[in-house]
Amino acid sequence: MKITSEQFGITPAGDEVCLFSLTNNQGTEVKTTNYGGIITAINVPDREGKIDDVVLGHDTLERYLNRSRYFGAVVGRYANRIARGRFTLNGDSYSLATNNGANHLHGGLKGFDKVVWEVRELSDGLQITYLSKDREEGYPGNVRVTVNYSLTQANELRIEYLATTDKETIINLTNHSYFNLAGSGTILGYELMLNADAFTPVDKGLIPTGEIRSVANTPMDFTSGAVIGARIGDSYEQLRLAGGYDHNFVLRAGTEQLKQAATIYEPKSGRVMEVFTTQPGMQFYSGNFLDGSIVGKGGTAYIKHSGCCFEPQHYPDSPNHPDFPSTVLKPGEQFEQTTVFKFSVA
Repeated sequence: MKITSEQFGITPAGDEVCLFSLTNNQGTEVKTTNYGGIITAINVPDREGKIDDVVLGHDTLERYLNRSRYFGAVVGRYANRIARGRFTLNGDSYSLATNNGANHLHGGLKGFDKVVWEVRELSDGLQITYLSKDREEGYPGNVRVTVNYSLTQANELRIEYLATTDKETIINLTNHSYFNLAGSGTILGYELMLNADAFTPVDKGLIPTGEIRSVANTPMDFTSGAVIGARIGDSYEQLRLAGGYDHNFVLRAGTEQLKQAATIYEPKSGRVMEVFTTQPGMQFYSGNFLDGSIVGKGGTAYIKHSGCCFEPQHYPDSPNHPDFPSTVLKPGEQFEQTTVFKFSVA
């Protein structure tokens, strides 16, 4: 695999930001930057061999600084939402920044998506590291996070997350790429299969109610495959609350630690993306809050449903739901998470 780098810009604080390109022998290219660990581009062939960029984003660092929408970024310390920005751990109460109405979203006002990471080239990819200090955005513990990006000859983008702490804390990490497998248009005609028999319903603030509900006989059922836009406008309460799909799906437990979570097929280009993860859940977001006000690469205005996100993670607001899988990380332990995005054609 070939790795190249170039300067991408300078932050207002004077930190240099670089853009790294990982290219395999198939002509697939992944571009990422040490600002926010952002994946700025994924260039893959369609069934005719035509290369297109299949993720949304910006052409310049300045745009990511000012109009990010988390495009392609590592999000943490806690991906997704925490109700009212509050949780209790070992009898101590913690208050986090509230940056999504009354709630905490994707790590707060300055989450992992808005910091400059240390970077090191590896033989098969790139490694970025960040030290999140005690009480940063309100979280306890000094947490060291490492993210490894690698690109295989089988067109697999592998993302490995590692974290340690010196004080008991909570952690939930993921990548927030918006995918558009056609390279343009909306995602409503894509065929989606999710290996999830249940999901976590939300209230009007998109906070889980605590229920784990079966997808059977609802528009949330993608177990046998369905077109994303076929039922997105149904009167089902959960779709109305979110303006589409913006829900955590409870993935089927498998014998393999790295299990298949989803398969997405774009019929015009023939591109297929499979998602594999070690996590218990995955947020499927259909780009409901994109409204055309953000202009991205090549001057493209990102309208509603221009891209969709598949974010393997723990369940939202888990610290406030003891019945959900735990997101607690203790000293002496290591948080580990792996996500694989595999690209092919059909």
